[in-house]
Amino acid sequence: MSSALPSERALKWRSLRLLMLAEISAMSLWFMSAAVLPDLTREFGISPFRQAALSSSVQIGFVAGALVSAFLGLADRIDPRRFFAFCAILAGLFNASLLVVEPGGAASILARFATGALLAGVYPVGMKIVVGWGQKDRGFLVGMLVGALTFGSAGPHLLALLGGTDWRWSLTVASIASAAGGVLCLLTDLGPYHARAARMQVRAILTAWTNPKIRYAYAGYLGHMWELYAMWAWIGVALAVSFSAHMGQEAAISLSRLIAFLSIAAGGAACIAAGLAADRIGKANIAVLAMAVSGTAAIASALTFGGPVWLTIVCVLVWGAAILPDSAQFSALVADYAPADQAGSLMTFQTALGFALTFFTVQLTPLGVDLIGWPGVFALMAIGPVFGIWGMVRLKRLG
Repeated sequence: MSSALPSERALKWRSLRLLMLAEISAMSLWFMSAAVLPDLTREFGISPFRQAALSSSVQIGFVAGALVSAFLGLADRIDPRRFFAFCAILAGLFNASLLVVEPGGAASILARFATGALLAGVYPVGMKIVVGWGQKDRGFLVGMLVGALTFGSAGPHLLALLGGTDWRWSLTVASIASAAGGVLCLLTDLGPYHARAARMQVRAILTAWTNPKIRYAYAGYLGHMWELYAMWAWIGVALAVSFSAHMGQEAAISLSRLIAFLSIAAGGAACIAAGLAADRIGKANIAVLAMAVSGTAAIASALTFGGPVWLTIVCVLVWGAAILPDSAQFSALVADYAPADQAGSLMTFQTALGFALTFFTVQLTPLGVDLIGWPGVFALMAIGPVFGIWGMVRLKRLG
């Protein structure tokens, strides 16, 4: 018995390390089009609507994929490692297809939609795997996974920075990384708390409404998602505009890519630290704190937009660090309150609703900029954390 425990612990952390690497690699596809958008626009003259469509089609594809997965209970019925691997490898292939179709054309937008649909078999399925490895440290475990997702999501900005104007190099590296991530996931093991549903349970989705704790966890998540992906998708473009008031266009674009990468990556690091704290002081408490800081930072970023570069950078880095830690805790709360054999489907459905919202926020952001400018759009993003805090306060009152 005493020798089995260290062996199980070693197996746990070996599997989790592989899963984190797989998540980082596969999620590097998410913001690929947004990261290289200035280069694509310069080379192909893509219209503002199609620029937005390249980013938002990933979100709507993810929603479609997540809804199908949730209602069919795929994450709870089949081996999640194989599901993850299949989706990551195929997503890499669809992403690579952008090398041979016209960027901004209908085929490229459809390819981004397919990439998003397949990533619904990566992020939520990764959460299904990770919650099977613990209960008392679940906040930390999901925090690690969301942190890995974040580093992966930040990756395209780093690849775009390293690739310079060669967007094809950046896109190729991300596609190969996703396929490699799928292979890595096959090498992981499932934890002792992993539960598999014997059959499809469409009615399990109703638990999201009938269980008030899950309902308020969903509400908090929706407030969080109102802000998150609009910020992530457009912060590089916004910063380039802000910095161009003080430097040349090429220098502004390079600096904006670096800060976009650092701001998103900061959220990943904060997510892991917040996960450790959440298991001690409460997941809902961490979520409230993170949303209070991110909402404040959004307003601060609006006020400093176009001002001193260093001050804008500080505000955006704080915003990036605070905008994410609540995400993992909303998912962990759903896993805590859901029956074990429904957790994968309910977390997938949660992400489907959240990303459905991001389709509108990402698509409408450039239109909002035309009407009220980037500072006004940043201020509107702060509405999400306010709603999310309300959801967490209601959940805490349930005890």
